[in-house]
Amino acid sequence: MISAAKPSSRRTILVLSFWAFVAVASGTGGVLAYVYSGIYDISASGQHTPLVSWLVSTARRQSIQRHAAGIAPPPGYDDRASVALGQALFERDCVTCHGAPGVAPGAVGLGLNPPPPPAGRMSRAQTAPEIYWAITNGIKMTGMPAWEYRLGESERWALTAFLKSSAALSPTEYRRLADGPPRDLGAARPPNVAWTPDGAVERGRTALRQYACATCHVIPGIRSAESQVGPPLDGVGERLYLAGVLWNTPDNLAAWVRNPQRIKPETAMPDLGVSESDARDMVAYLQTLR
Repeated sequence: MISAAKPSSRRTILVLSFWAFVAVASGTGGVLAYVYSGIYDISASGQHTPLVSWLVSTARRQSIQRHAAGIAPPPGYDDRASVALGQALFERDCVTCHGAPGVAPGAVGLGLNPPPPPAGRMSRAQTAPEIYWAITNGIKMTGMPAWEYRLGESERWALTAFLKSSAALSPTEYRRLADGPPRDLGAARPPNVAWTPDGAVERGRTALRQYACATCHVIPGIRSAESQVGPPLDGVGERLYLAGVLWNTPDNLAAWVRNPQRIKPETAMPDLGVSESDARDMVAYLQTLR
């Protein structure tokens, strides 16, 4: 009886496996057909469907919680001086998208979908490590940039401190802070950090994305880098010249990445404010393209 049951069990497993494969293949085919049909409306003026909205918001919330779990705020990160610096940084870099108590977002922020959350909502819904992680790394498909390449660590914690303190901030109190003594912050700029070759190649791949190099160049290994505005960078590591004016050495390539307009004033490549360490990281990655 046992031996007679075995073939039947195997047939059952095969039948179930076959129908499971059919179900998965049909589902995959249906999704691909829906995507390629163009039926889904991706316009920013329209809402997501309830399912897509739930998927995006849930994935965002769970991802931030998971990745921020090991982050601990530094001692004294939320002292009065840090909160004041954070408010000034928020006024300079964040109000245009997030608005502030009594202050509307700018045109860019009003047109984003999903709309950027106001400061008070962030302070109530997220912990300090979660806010810091989101500021540092940005959030895909929301328009939120990664400020790690624009602000130093202490500045990002100062922004976090201000946001956590803003839950009960009234429009009058915010205006009083904003109208206080001006701070000469200058423009957001890459932080100055000591360069190390360890991990430079992977950091360089990230830096090439963060400085939007892929908007003009085809760059192997970087998804969505398909633009032909500038020359493709495949094989750049073995080229003899850079822009027809410099020998292709690591130092020259770093200098070109940082100051193309100074080296060749008629070039279409703009100065992007790349830091020395980020330029070295980019060179480390580009030198692998042979």
